[in-house]
Amino acid sequence: MPAPTKLLAVIPARYASQRFPGKPLALVGGIPMVVRVHRATAQSGVFGKTVVATDDQRIAEVVTAAGGEVEITRADHATGTDRVAEVAARYPDYDVVANVQGDQPFVHRGLLEALVAPYLRGERPEMTTIGCPLPADGADDPNVVTVITGVDGRALYFSRSAIPYPRNPGPAPAYHHLGLYAFRSDFLAQYAQLTPTPLEASEGLEQLRVLEHGYTIGVSLVDASVPEVNTPEELEAANRLAADWDK
Repeated sequence: MPAPTKLLAVIPARYASQRFPGKPLALVGGIPMVVRVHRATAQSGVFGKTVVATDDQRIAEVVTAAGGEVEITRADHATGTDRVAEVAARYPDYDVVANVQGDQPFVHRGLLEALVAPYLRGERPEMTTIGCPLPADGADDPNVVTVITGVDGRALYFSRSAIPYPRNPGPAPAYHHLGLYAFRSDFLAQYAQLTPTPLEASEGLEQLRVLEHGYTIGVSLVDASVPEVNTPEELEAANRLAADWDK
């Protein structure tokens, strides 16, 4: 009988965001956002361990004070995934590593279970992510990333534009992409060494690097998205939502 899959969740958090400096420590419903993400992930029961990865002592102190685990990383990482890869290398006993974005204060068990479900079924994609139904006004919004999938449920492409082009009427496997990722631990180490790619640079979507290098991304589908916080305006909306979410 094979050994159970060991799952590690890493929450990358940096203070120096261009659009929203100090975002991980912004209060959502009176709780620092990174603490909300850590609590939801750790309490989901999906992962054997949950840690926050940061290079900032202010973030580390807040997470530690709230009872969370922290790993201090280098400050020169270009992406959150690179930060996750540094931490994952310190935990070689884990088979699968999830990158749970620190700006998703309403992440919940259902999303996290869907993210890692392919691995728990015994499948071995290099990487997995999440899709859900596209919002009615999402096609023209470059902040709404679309993923299209093949008949095997694996990603064919991600774009900030409307894809596929609706030349003919009818349904198409196009979904709103949610920024949660999980990796086979051996592939995550490889990912950190992959060179950036043209489509990745054009779209500003780092997951395209995986596809351009010929690797696979499994897409699990869920019924609905959860709000992210990328700007101070979105923080205001998150605080309004938190009043009901925390009841």
